Amino acid sequence: MENQFPIKVLMDENGNLTDENYSSKITKELTENFYKNMLRIRTFDKKAISLQRQGRIGTYAPFEGQEASQVGSALALNQEDWLFPSYRDHGATMTFGHSLRNILLFWNGRNEGCIPAEGKKVFPPGIPIATQLPHAVGAAYAEKRKGTKNASIVYFGDGATSEGDFHEGLNFASVLQAPVVFFNQNNGYAISVPLSKQMKTATIAQKALAYDIPGQRIDGNDIFAVYFLTLEALDRARNGEGPTLIEAVTWRYGAHTTADDPTKYRNQQESDERRGTKDPILRLERFMKNRGWFNEEEKSVWLDEISEEIDSAISEMERFPKADPADMFDHVFEKPTWGIQQQKQDLLQVLRGETR
Repeated sequence: MENQFPIKVLMDENGNLTDENYSSKITKELTENFYKNMLRIRTFDKKAISLQRQGRIGTYAPFEGQEASQVGSALALNQEDWLFPSYRDHGATMTFGHSLRNILLFWNGRNEGCIPAEGKKVFPPGIPIATQLPHAVGAAYAEKRKGTKNASIVYFGDGATSEGDFHEGLNFASVLQAPVVFFNQNNGYAISVPLSKQMKTATIAQKALAYDIPGQRIDGNDIFAVYFLTLEALDRARNGEGPTLIEAVTWRYGAHTTADDPTKYRNQQESDERRGTKDPILRLERFMKNRGWFNEEEKSVWLDEISEEIDSAISEMERFPKADPADMFDHVFEKPTWGIQQQKQDLLQVLRGETR
């Protein structure tokens, strides 16, 4: 089945184009935009891990190594499109225009972190696995009913494909021909469970066959493949041709979250080796050098600007008061049920040091 779903590559590990059909579409401006956005989200990711280790934010889900998948797909969207992230896709939401301060507030337990920037249709991150897929289909179908050309993209990991919401979402989208792109980032592990132990199929893309929709595998570390093939899937969606399942084959260097130790179940030497060969930022940097588009001094300027932006967002985040744990009960239902009210009261008593 892997032969039927080969991994689409437009740029090899040495930064050479492998498909000249896209050469005329690749400009210096577009390439620099890709590069700066990948630098931006990687810098943010490293800073967020440092903040968590210092106790300045809560548990954090890193994504280093998946920058091409998140930046390339997010930049393929139109401004009026919908973005449905999992808990690991803040790189994509940043690229789409979500506030850095609010992303940090989310990881610090404040509800404001779920509020997107003005005019941006960004759904709150899906913490329970795969629950965001049916929501993305519903939003896409609503856009179709309204007669717009807006589409949805929904992000999820390989573990999500074992959930019922994945299958329900694909079936729903297929039947209704909803304008949605299902964007899977397959990094080979669902926390500590390797892909081979959670599914019999050789690929995730082939699961599209069951729903009679296009399924495609792409090199998730090749930003050109990610961008152009996601763009093509979104164009099909806008033109009434229905959903697409994209499997972006990538690799996350670090832990599942800052509460996880990947050395317990994964050979970290492979991660170290991949940094020198398959790294998405390094690959694009090689492409830029091959074209004479890379300038080390410009890179330093960009990094300084990025660091200043992130530091400013951190300062804003830290000016907010600490989150109130009792807030978690206030938005479960429009009107709290007696059970929710009782749970909130119990928590408040514990926080006050009272016993029931």
